[in-house]
Amino acid sequence: MTGGKAMLSVQGLKKVYQTDGGPVEAVRNLTFDLRAGELACLVGPSGSGKTTLLKCISGLMAPTEGEVLLDGTKVTGPPKKMAVVFQEYGRSLFPWMRVRENVELPLKNQGMPKEERDRLVDEALEAVGLSHVPLSYPWQLSGGMQQRVAIARAVAYQPEVLLMDEPFAAVDAQTRADLEDLIRTVWKKLGVTVLFVTHDIDESVYLGERVIILSSSPTVVQEDLIIDLPAERDQLNTRALSRFTELRHHVYEQIQLAKTGHRPASASH
Repeated sequence: MTGGKAMLSVQGLKKVYQTDGGPVEAVRNLTFDLRAGELACLVGPSGSGKTTLLKCISGLMAPTEGEVLLDGTKVTGPPKKMAVVFQEYGRSLFPWMRVRENVELPLKNQGMPKEERDRLVDEALEAVGLSHVPLSYPWQLSGGMQQRVAIARAVAYQPEVLLMDEPFAAVDAQTRADLEDLIRTVWKKLGVTVLFVTHDIDESVYLGERVIILSSSPTVVQEDLIIDLPAERDQLNTRALSRFTELRHHVYEQIQLAKTGHRPASASH
């Protein structure tokens, strides 16, 4: 997972909203790179602009200044080689479509031949452990299984970059742990670049090779932290490591500093 090339590059990103009360600077100067095949988590205080940043990266919103590059090409709209998994998975699935049809839909919209669609959908359902329920409807599945459908749809699309916006916030703790392990398994199997946005500090440390910590709004990068945990992780042993405790404590401390307005020296101007 350690290539030198930047697959995703965020350069000097700034976003200002125009409101009735005047301009509001949501994101000030965000700069970071993700290498091809890297899994990085993004955390920050509530209201720190995480969703705004994700909308700019995914091409759903134009930045006021700066740019986003995907494999060297400037993002000016939703890129074909990028997929997004949202927190509100229920709204992203069509209840009148079966699981298989939901996963297949983006491929169908691309005009992909049926034989290739069938192969990719089969592989995606197998990867997320849903090959036994292809004909079920989303409303017949648990919340965790519905989120697996949303992940399968993103995986079948064969993205180079997968953006995940707090995708496990609405599920219970045990399901969340299972989905965290699922993401690491799928990530390693596919070699996709993942940017995972979460408000859960423990989750960010458990999942990521890096944790990018945002400051309070207007947002800059508070710290870009390397997570030097073993590459092979599991919920019981990894979370019991003293290094895991040290890392989660450090991230928590940085977020508390961000809440009080402490900013990196490079962003204090």
